[in-house]
Amino acid sequence: MLAVFVVSRIPGLLPPNFSAAYALAFCAGLYFPGALAWWLPLGVMLVTDLGLNAWYASHGVANVFSPLSLLSQLGSYVGYVVLIGLGRRFKPRDSGVRLLGGGILGALVFYLITNTTSWLSDPGYAKTLAGWIQALTTGLPGLPSTWTFFLKTLLSGGLFTALFVGAMKFSAAESPAEKGVQPEAGEEEAAPDEAKA
Repeated sequence: MLAVFVVSRIPGLLPPNFSAAYALAFCAGLYFPGALAWWLPLGVMLVTDLGLNAWYASHGVANVFSPLSLLSQLGSYVGYVVLIGLGRRFKPRDSGVRLLGGGILGALVFYLITNTTSWLSDPGYAKTLAGWIQALTTGLPGLPSTWTFFLKTLLSGGLFTALFVGAMKFSAAESPAEKGVQPEAGEEEAAPDEAKA
């Protein structure tokens, strides 16, 4: 998952705002144990974000380290933390459809968090209900509509969640207990006698 995420961050490889980050955060919460679920994906995201910011700055995008841009990235990290927490609420044995739904729900929550952060921090938005709706739908004049970001968030969140979950389910060797296979009656009774011998 981490390798796919890192490769997906190469500038120009994927369409703008089409990202594996939402699925990575959700699936890290789902599959990674303990604290690893938190620090590993967030650490990889931070390292790749720093690299991307440096790359964009070297290519003439001068505002990547501005306070507004950094605040926007902070909103993204809040979204990633929520996605990891959401992933922790699911179980790897849940059905693929349930996990895909969780990944898509996570992408929706991420979109709401990041666009609300933009609404709160960007002076271009009126700090009213109408301004918030503008931040969630049309965005600021002269920029792509935020509803296209929403669509790409849902599509990429669903696609990469399906890929990550499918790969994990395909590669996981399930034990007989996970498959619901019960031992035969003679096997259960034989075990205590074998232990005595």
